[in-house]
Amino acid sequence: MLGNDRWHTFGYNAPMPFRNIYTFTGKLLGMIATDPERDSGYIPLENYGIIGNLETVALITNDGSIDWMCLPHLESGSVFTKLLDATTGGSFVIQPNCRFESRQHYLGDTNVLQTHFTCESGSATLTDFMPPFKKRTKWHKYQVLFRKIEVVKGSVPFRLMFDPRFDYARTDTILTKTESGVVASSATEKIYLDTSTPCTLGGDAAYATFTVDKDEEWWAVMQYNSHDSFTKIQRQREYLNTVSYWDTWRHTCDIQTCVFRGPWHHLVVRSGLVLKLLTHGETGAIAAAATTSLPEAIGAERNWDYRFNWIRDSVFTAQALYNLGHRSEANRLLNWYKKIYKKVRVSDIAIMHGLHGEPVETETSLVHLDGYLGSKPVRIGNGAANQKQLDIYGELLSMAYETTRFGETISSNDWKLLKRTADHVCNIWNTKDSGIWEVRGKERHYVFSKIMCWVALDRAIKIAVKKDLSIPSLWEQQRKKLRTAILKRGFNKRLNSFVQAFGSPHLDATNLLIPIVGFLPIDDPRVKGTITATKKKLMRGGLVDRYNSPDGLTGEEGTFVMCSFWLVDALALSGKVKEAETLFKRVLSYASPLGLFAEEIDTKKKMQLGNFPQAFSHTALINSALYIGIAKGKQPAIVGPSTGFSPLAIFRRSVALLKKKTAPFPKSSHAKK
Repeated sequence: MLGNDRWHTFGYNAPMPFRNIYTFTGKLLGMIATDPERDSGYIPLENYGIIGNLETVALITNDGSIDWMCLPHLESGSVFTKLLDATTGGSFVIQPNCRFESRQHYLGDTNVLQTHFTCESGSATLTDFMPPFKKRTKWHKYQVLFRKIEVVKGSVPFRLMFDPRFDYARTDTILTKTESGVVASSATEKIYLDTSTPCTLGGDAAYATFTVDKDEEWWAVMQYNSHDSFTKIQRQREYLNTVSYWDTWRHTCDIQTCVFRGPWHHLVVRSGLVLKLLTHGETGAIAAAATTSLPEAIGAERNWDYRFNWIRDSVFTAQALYNLGHRSEANRLLNWYKKIYKKVRVSDIAIMHGLHGEPVETETSLVHLDGYLGSKPVRIGNGAANQKQLDIYGELLSMAYETTRFGETISSNDWKLLKRTADHVCNIWNTKDSGIWEVRGKERHYVFSKIMCWVALDRAIKIAVKKDLSIPSLWEQQRKKLRTAILKRGFNKRLNSFVQAFGSPHLDATNLLIPIVGFLPIDDPRVKGTITATKKKLMRGGLVDRYNSPDGLTGEEGTFVMCSFWLVDALALSGKVKEAETLFKRVLSYASPLGLFAEEIDTKKKMQLGNFPQAFSHTALINSALYIGIAKGKQPAIVGPSTGFSPLAIFRRSVALLKKKTAPFPKSSHAKK
């Protein structure tokens, strides 16, 4: 067993010179670790990379430790949980057995992660990857993770610690040596680890020390619940196939004409790759994030499980992927929804599902885990699954409408479901709900929920018109009533802004979406007032809070990444392109060295907060880059997304309105770089 005095890793309390280095010039300088102790046991979220196989993911530190992984699926129990408990969580470490520096990057535009180690005796590269999900093959029956070391200079001594803890470290793990490595077992699960070097067992973990010389390769292959032997040729084939898969899937373009062109282009591409990792390869469901219970406020109770498919999040994510040129993801998501809702009453449609369509498990606290940086409780499952959130109907109808606009057919059965949904909205729009932010208190008349109910009826009517179907008069009547109610009760004349809920004095960043969804045009005085009020009352440290109302939870959460991007969109739509770009760059300056975003940002401590990486953050990044590009006169490669809201159509309306007024787009917004 290795002595603690020699176990040096990069930690959260590391001196500032060893913290992340990032410049917005588009160059990722990488994560640099110079052998400080991991004093607190935790490291900043910015120091994690992510890999996956479209069924699950692994979070890997810049010093070679897998601190988070769930098997066999993303929403399954974790087998490495050090992210949430540095003492008892378990991890899988491969790193130099000496003082070292390290940096981390992806292999080109792929989800193959490389960590480069430099020490006195030489330098080496650790490559981590998982072959992507392949339907109708053995890969979807169990999970395989490959770790390869190559020494490029001299020779490097390494150490390995394999310390799996099944079911969130709730189940006893038994380690046994095999001819090719070790096997970790619980009553129902097994993890096989094959290594190029024999391991020794000590305590609850397996250990190894070994030296790799220049031009040599060293491999570790981890498999879940099944065990195959891989020859050197087979391992290399899986590596090349994985690289090829991601290189083929990624966003490709002519950079000179790409609508996303700018110093942020690489972050747009990376965001697409992150969103694909969160997409389930078999069902098409999209997880909101890769983790559970990473705190929105350190040491507080704002810790939630995001490893599920929210209707709202997935629709926005599918839109962003479509905008990057990935049409099939949007269509598969819609088809999945139609399948799981085929025989379900509209009133019983859940706001979220497991990634296989199953109900979300009951929320439970794992009291044996300390939580990230002592932030308790650690939760699995999500208590918001049973909430009433009225905005989901608008997202579903909007997604269906956009698919019809761009070539997809609506069958008679599809129309029955959509019609039932619109009928249901007519009956429930004037009731209270928990809102988009899933406030765990009294239900209210949230303005954004009402706006999305209006969107549901508006899109249902437009689908009927396009398909020459009869339109129930009730739809048009209720759409008109909804609009009247929102304008009368959702707008505060004193604040000159739309507010969070009917009669509320508090603001909410969701109202920045009012021109995006087409409820009011961008030049409407009430929209302009809302943008101004948001900048005045919701900005903190240069970024945007999601609301300024009390929510009954302890701790001050960070500013919201997605909401900050929404303000970028609103500014770009308003013709204030320079201001939009300035804010966009400010938000992007908080990206991790690998281009990853959590849910929130603590602008004072310059650290990311919340589950990581977060789909909504990366979705909003892509859309903001798109809005800025279109505002500068660039054309998207695909005219209009098949889901969500069409940026090109919105901009055409906005530009036409602005040209009629006295606020044209600034000349500089069209200048070529």
